[in-house]
Amino acid sequence: MVAAITLPVSLGFDAASPVMGPPGRTLLGALLGLVVAPSVCYWLYKRLLRSQPSKPGSYTGDGAGATQDRDEADSKSLTWAPEATGGLLRRVSGMTLVAKVRENPTDVLINPSSNLDAQHLQRVIELLEATEESSVRKQALITLSNSAAFSVNQDLIRNLGGLPVIGNMLSDPVPEVQAQALNALNNLSMNLRNQEQLKIYIEPICAAVEVAPLNSDLQLAALRVLTNMSVTNEYQDMIVKSLPCFLRLWSHGNEKTQIHVLKVLVNLSANPSLTTDLLSTQAPSALASFFHTCTNDDILLRGLTFVANLNENMDSGAAHRQYQEDSLFSLLFGDSRQSFLVSLLQHRDEEVKKQIARIMTKQQT
Repeated sequence: MVAAITLPVSLGFDAASPVMGPPGRTLLGALLGLVVAPSVCYWLYKRLLRSQPSKPGSYTGDGAGATQDRDEADSKSLTWAPEATGGLLRRVSGMTLVAKVRENPTDVLINPSSNLDAQHLQRVIELLEATEESSVRKQALITLSNSAAFSVNQDLIRNLGGLPVIGNMLSDPVPEVQAQALNALNNLSMNLRNQEQLKIYIEPICAAVEVAPLNSDLQLAALRVLTNMSVTNEYQDMIVKSLPCFLRLWSHGNEKTQIHVLKVLVNLSANPSLTTDLLSTQAPSALASFFHTCTNDDILLRGLTFVANLNENMDSGAAHRQYQEDSLFSLLFGDSRQSFLVSLLQHRDEEVKKQIARIMTKQQT
C-alpha cells in the first residue's frame, strides 16, 4: 500500500488543497501534471508568438539560432526601419526627428565671402533677378560688388550673365538699391571687356548724376562708374554730353564730390578730340575761385591738371575760335588767366608747381 503524497506545487489549484485520488493514480496524475503543464504552456507561447507578424528591425526566432543572429548583427552594420529608429530616438532623448530643412535662397547672402565660386555667384545673380524685395536686392548687390573687387570674378560674373541683371537694377525706384547697383558696376567696369557691355548704361548713369541729390551716395557712386568708363577714349563721347552738369558739381559740390567729378573731367581733358567741346561749355564763374592757395590740395591739383591737359591739347585754331564770354575757355584762358597762375607759384605742394609749370611752358611756346 503506497501512501498518498501531497505535493507543495501549485498546478492551477489552491496550494493548500492536497491532490487526492485512488492509490497509485494520485501519484501518476501528479507526475503527468508536472510533465504536461510546462509543455502546454510552451505550446501556447509558440502559437501566440507565431501569430504576430515580425516588424522590420526586430528580431524573431528562438533558441541558439536567435542568439547567434543577434550576435552576428552586433558585428555587422544593420539597417533599421525609420519608424523603429524614430521611436527609439524619441524614447531615449525625448526629441522628434526633424526632416531636412529646405535651404533658404537668401542663405547665400549671409556672411558673403569675397571668394564665392561660380555656383554661388550664379545663385546670387538668379536671386537678384527673381526677387522684388529691396532689402534682398540690396544685399545681393553688395555681395556681387564685393566679389567683383577681384579680377577673376569680374570675368566670371560677365560669363554668368550678371552684367545686364545688375544694370537693370538702375531702374529700381529705391535709391539705396540704385547706389548698390552702381557700386557693383564700378568694380565690374574696371574690366575692359565688361565695359563693352556696360556702355549701354552710360546714359542712365549720367542721368543719375544729374538728378541725384547733391553730394548724395547715389551721385558719388555714379561718378565713380563714369571715372572708370572714361579712362579710355572709347566711350568718352557718350559722357561728354554731361559736361555742364560736371562743371556745376565742381562749383557747388562738397570736397568729396569735387574730387570725384574732377577725376572724370581730367580723363575727358586728356582726349584731344574733346578739347573744343570742353572749352565751349558754359562754365560757372565761381570756378575761378578754386585756383587759390586756400583750396584743398587734392582739388587744386586735379583742377590744374585739367587746365594743363586742355592747354596742351588746344591747337592754334581752337585758341582763335570765337567762344562765349561765359565759356570755359574765357574763364581759364581769358585775360585774367595769369592772375591765378602767379598766385600759385609759391605753393607748398611740388605736384601743384609741376602743373603750373606745364601751363606756363605751353603758353610761352
